[in-house]
Amino acid sequence: MEKPLTTPSPGVGPVLEKFSNVASIAVLRGGGLGDLIYTYPALFALKNAYPSASITLLGTPIHAAVVAATQGPVDAVEMLPVARGVHDGPRNGERFEDDAEDVAAQEAFFEAMRAREFDVAFQMHGGGRFSNPFLLRLGARHTVGTRTKDAEPLERNLDYIYYQNEPDRWLEVAGLAGAPSIISPLLLPRPEHQQNIAGLRDPQRSSLVVVHPGATDPRRRWPASYFAEAAAGLAREGAQVLVVGDRSEKALAQEVAEVAARHLPGAEHHAVRSVAGELEIGDLAALLADATVMLASDSGPRHLAQALGTPTVGIFWVGNVFNAGPRGRSMHRVHMSWVTQCPRCGADITQVGWTAPHCGHDDTVVSGIAVADVVQDVLDLTATSLLLRGR
Repeated sequence: MEKPLTTPSPGVGPVLEKFSNVASIAVLRGGGLGDLIYTYPALFALKNAYPSASITLLGTPIHAAVVAATQGPVDAVEMLPVARGVHDGPRNGERFEDDAEDVAAQEAFFEAMRAREFDVAFQMHGGGRFSNPFLLRLGARHTVGTRTKDAEPLERNLDYIYYQNEPDRWLEVAGLAGAPSIISPLLLPRPEHQQNIAGLRDPQRSSLVVVHPGATDPRRRWPASYFAEAAAGLAREGAQVLVVGDRSEKALAQEVAEVAARHLPGAEHHAVRSVAGELEIGDLAALLADATVMLASDSGPRHLAQALGTPTVGIFWVGNVFNAGPRGRSMHRVHMSWVTQCPRCGADITQVGWTAPHCGHDDTVVSGIAVADVVQDVLDLTATSLLLRGR
């Protein structure tokens, strides 16, 4: 242990001695929407432990959009340059193109960040093989983060074990800097975004279910026909169903809405529709906050809904439950696929990263989850949600 404990563990990890005279904190976190949401409990803990310090997120455009659209613990966002293993650039298939790195942009970034003279820099981006050397180039007075055995060490290190709940992982990292876990506040959409989505709600329907059928990894996607069947079943129970997604998911969302309509009488076709590609991230956050329940694959929008306090029903592969599944079940339900081999070639899909490369097949591994069971959980949480909201 690098420092003596100053308080007992609150249940996630040890809380070490706080750093002194901390006025500025940098947090390295690349990736997508869900990757950012994983860090929010730790960011709130850091803000609580160092209330006078500013927190600067070194992140991506989607992170900047979330920070701008919600009220949370991050004070500023700096865009990461393209850097291997931290913020990837163009890809050739699944292979990172080494010459895609913008060395000049990296040098300009590090020069600007060193000028900020951060007191503490946190690595919250993987095992550290690439992210730890990147973090050390910031020149911060103290460094904290995760580390695999082959990664460069920081001042205070947490052993990186892949199968760990991601929010808990980053809470442990915050604890290494003297920030005990707290009950995180909800993210709150800014009022202007709440106004933007006001016209989407159908007051004639008894509830609002937001559906997100997409996922970054195609293997995590429940079939579109299953989402459509579920949407139609919920509409028959009086729900308004809005299908969401980014611009790349418009065709998928439209397919779900159109197939659902075929299961409904003509007078109820309007109960299910797609708004994919029509909402900026702040409007999506406002819509999710207003939703009665969200139904989704394991995806960034589902994590965002949870952070906003909206009940969710999630379709998960078993390995992802360890990393990304909600811990409680009164407000969140998990439907889990226990498939551990690629449906096409039989490769072991429980091994990750450098241990076993992707077999190259993207067949869904969650198609065994029954629609009827999912619909029942949405209906159960609808009753809970409406009761809690006094509707």
